[in-house]
Amino acid sequence: MVEVERADLVGEYIGHTAQKTREQIRKALGGILFIDEAYSLARGGEKDFGKECIDCIVKGMEDHSRDMVFILAGYPAEIEQFLRTNPGLRSRFPIHLDFPDYSVEELVQIACLMLQKRDYKLSPEAYGVLENIIREKIETETVPSNARMVRNLIEKAIRRQAVRLVREGAFSRQDLMLITSKELLEASVR
Repeated sequence: MVEVERADLVGEYIGHTAQKTREQIRKALGGILFIDEAYSLARGGEKDFGKECIDCIVKGMEDHSRDMVFILAGYPAEIEQFLRTNPGLRSRFPIHLDFPDYSVEELVQIACLMLQKRDYKLSPEAYGVLENIIREKIETETVPSNARMVRNLIEKAIRRQAVRLVREGAFSRQDLMLITSKELLEASVR
C-alpha cells in the first residue's frame, strides 16, 4: 500500500504533477494507492496543478484497472464535491464507505492508548474528567474529527504537565508519568 497526500502528487511547475502522480501510481502497482484528503487535489484555483493530477489519476485508473486499487479518503461532503470535478471520477469509484465517528468510550480508550505509548498514565480521578471533556467536545464540535481532537487534547495535557513540573521544581519518576485532571481541564480550554 502506498499512502499519499496532495504534496506527494501535485508538482510546482507544468509537467511536474503528471510525473509525480505517475510515479506514485507506479509504486502502487500490484497493491493499493491510498489518497488521503483526496478533495485537496481540487481545491486550487485556475493556476493550480491539482486538475492535472486528477486527470492523471483517471488515466491511471483506466490503464491499471486490473493491477491496483485506488482508495480516496476524506470527509463525505468534500469527497462528493471532489467526485464532481472530473466526469470520469464517480464511475470509477462505485463503492463508498462511511465510517462513523468514534464513541466516547472508544475515544477514552484511544486517549489511554496514546498516553500508554508515551509512558504516561492518568491519575484515578482523571479518567472521569477525560470522559466528561470528550463527551462535551463531541456535543459542541462541528467537524467530525474526534480522534484528532483527542490527540490534540492529550498533547496539550502533556505540555501542561511539563509546565507544572518545571514550576514545582522537584518531581519523581512517578510524577513525570502522571497526567492529572488539572492538566486535562487546562488542555480542554481553547
